[in-house]
Amino acid sequence: MKRVAFKMYLKEGFKEEYRKRHNELWPEVADLLKKAGVSNYSIFLDEGTNTLFAVQTITSDEGSQSLGHQDIIQKWWDFMSDIMEVNPDNSPVSEELEEVFYLK
Repeated sequence: MKRVAFKMYLKEGFKEEYRKRHNELWPEVADLLKKAGVSNYSIFLDEGTNTLFAVQTITSDEGSQSLGHQDIIQKWWDFMSDIMEVNPDNSPVSEELEEVFYLK
């Protein structure tokens, strides 16, 4: 298992809507993430910059950001595109982060 982290960008003023949508995460999305080996998935918000910081544990070389070929993920991206910075295909603009310290 390994941990990965990345950042995404929330549009200003959508913190509560983002929280609401994730509190009501579609069961199909949650199931797919778990089947793909994603666990311990947390997302944090830096309100000063509207930067979302995500961290997850994965059991393969691919995490949630590698599931874009799945129909349900494309629908989720479309659903979230009005409140996040997105690419032309509605995938979230995201940047992988390098781990520089870990205290176990």
